[in-house]
Amino acid sequence: MGKKEEMIQALIQELELRNEEFQNQEVDCIYFGGGTPSVLETHEIEALIETVYKNYQVTDTPEITLEANPDDLSEEKIEALHASPINRLSIGVQSFFEEDLKLMNRAHNAQEALECITLSRKRFQNISLDLIYGIPEMSNARWIQNIEQALALGVPHISAYALTVEPKTALENFIKKGIIPPVNDEVAQEHHAILVERLEAAGYHNYEFSNFGKPHFFSRNNTAYWEGKSYIGIGPGAHSYNGKRRAWNISNNPKYIKAITQNELPQDVEELTPTDQYNEYVMTRLRTQQGVSLKEIATLFGSKMQTYLLEQAQSHIENHFLFKEEDRLYVTKKGKFLSDGIAADLFMLNLKP
Repeated sequence: MGKKEEMIQALIQELELRNEEFQNQEVDCIYFGGGTPSVLETHEIEALIETVYKNYQVTDTPEITLEANPDDLSEEKIEALHASPINRLSIGVQSFFEEDLKLMNRAHNAQEALECITLSRKRFQNISLDLIYGIPEMSNARWIQNIEQALALGVPHISAYALTVEPKTALENFIKKGIIPPVNDEVAQEHHAILVERLEAAGYHNYEFSNFGKPHFFSRNNTAYWEGKSYIGIGPGAHSYNGKRRAWNISNNPKYIKAITQNELPQDVEELTPTDQYNEYVMTRLRTQQGVSLKEIATLFGSKMQTYLLEQAQSHIENHFLFKEEDRLYVTKKGKFLSDGIAADLFMLNLKP
């Protein structure tokens, strides 16, 4: 048995081992992400999905997403995926400009990005593409061209993220040597403001800070995460969450496979304290268009926490980064790019059970 076959068998076995964790819940979305899941053959994808159906209660119309890079999506591959249960594609375009793709060391080129989306649109209605902003030397004009190109392709969902410089990468090395300028937060903030303005004008809803969807095309996977719903992550390095505990699998492939074949779950577990649960709630909800429900804060964590939250929020309300409407606290357009920092100011450091 080859390494790929061993891994797929281990994924199937982990799904079987963990079915009791979701015993009283329905599976509404299945997401193939992380790494390069598009290297899987159709029959391998179908085997994993079949295992989910055998071991879990799945809704009648689940969202089943596959992440893919443009260079993986040939016409033949798209046809095969269309014939499978996959009903949504998330394509890592990042940019439609060659210089950006080279700087980020992407394997695909701009032409491949355009072609794969055009081909995918013939077979899939539900497509998302990823864009990166805040790239060094990316002008506002070029960023607008990127957005306009994405809109011209007619995809119903767009995810956009600020460029982050990972350690020990070519990009970090270029910045250290002064070959390219460092990432500028002010530029990234300006790019995000342009993004929100352009996409909202085109009929997209900014339902979460980094995610924009046409009506009925919000990602169920993203929405579940930001609404604090339970999820199970399968495979090396995958994370799981159920509201009260967080778990993550070992990242080492051989050690993962060995443990699973011995019917052991190779994972670390963190039990979340009431403090953790409150902070998690604030951090995730504040990034969404639904905002933070003060009523839910009181129900879940007590009226004292509701009072604490409002006291902590007051300075941000006065600075027009937050606003309160009825029982909810929302981030303003001015505060959107700062939402993670604002959330940190609302955290509780020592909530007693």
